Amino acid sequence: MRIAVLKERAAGESRVAMTPETVKKFIALGATVAVEEGAGAGASIPDEAFSEAGAEVLAGKKAVAGADIVLGVQAPEVAALSGAKDGAWVAATFDPFRNGELVEAYAKAGFEALSMEFMPRITRAQSMDVLSSQSNLAGYKAVIASADEYGRAFPMMMTAAGTVQAAKCFVMGVGVAGLQAIATAKRLGAQVSATDVRSATKEQIMSLGAKPVFVESVEGIEGEGSGGYATEMSEEYQKAQAELVSSHIAKQDIVITTALIPGRPAPRLISDAQIATMKPGSVIFDLAVARGGNVEGSKPDETVVKHGVKIIGFSNTSAHLAADASALFARNLYNFLSAFWDQDAGKPVLDEEIGDAVRLTQGGKVVNERLTAQ
Repeated sequence: MRIAVLKERAAGESRVAMTPETVKKFIALGATVAVEEGAGAGASIPDEAFSEAGAEVLAGKKAVAGADIVLGVQAPEVAALSGAKDGAWVAATFDPFRNGELVEAYAKAGFEALSMEFMPRITRAQSMDVLSSQSNLAGYKAVIASADEYGRAFPMMMTAAGTVQAAKCFVMGVGVAGLQAIATAKRLGAQVSATDVRSATKEQIMSLGAKPVFVESVEGIEGEGSGGYATEMSEEYQKAQAELVSSHIAKQDIVITTALIPGRPAPRLISDAQIATMKPGSVIFDLAVARGGNVEGSKPDETVVKHGVKIIGFSNTSAHLAADASALFARNLYNFLSAFWDQDAGKPVLDEEIGDAVRLTQGGKVVNERLTAQ
């Protein structure tokens, strides 16, 4: 069983899908591992570290030649897979709802595309969940970047020259990224509040020492869809939430937005009119900026100033912590393949529950129900 890892070619992508740690683990399972030269450079992993772990470090397409499985952070173009075995597995993030042409190309080329972001939210798959591991780091980075952009201190400081007031930080969306953002802002000393469409998150917010901000005037609200993801809410709820947020946001120094709905553009949470109510010098970090943005006027990888408020957001936030993001992503991939490793067959054999959930293409066809049903 030959496993190959290519250098990431997407713009701004500094992560890598395997680390020396997981190289050793795959070899221990009986696999051979090939890594393209320079694949780990963006994550501060030199080629020598891969070699010392037992991987073959090869130039260009030699790395993928004869591969049974190719691992990636972002799925490579089909042309980069030339030389891999017929029917080879490619486990990576595909963004299948937006990259339909890429998925079709994989089917036509006969590869088996395994989309890691389609990993089901079930207990036994938690260690395989790349969305959670990467979102956790993104939530942390969002607060750190906001603190760097903010022209004042986060914690309250009592000095001989007077008191510096603590910054007020508001987190919108309490998934994995939002929870880490709350925890990080609290560690930095901010006064933190948070909101979400799922009422079950109230306890999570309070457990981290933050203040929950929820719509109480509209009854029967529950914004949790299948698999624990948020869903879009009724117009009545959206109106009530907008009024609540408008009054709260005007008092905030830092706002972190994290709302995403799988397969759909990011919901708009903050309008230009709401931005105008904030104090000059405030900062908004839009974690959903690459999916259309939660904040009106936000642009990926640009600092936009509106009404004296700085709006920032990265197109690939976790890649700004490439070493840690790569380590976690690589472990997710190892945990996924090793969980199904059949020692007699010398390869992983997927089950229906997880295999059918992540498999996009097989036998020359697109086979995933989430895509074929569209």
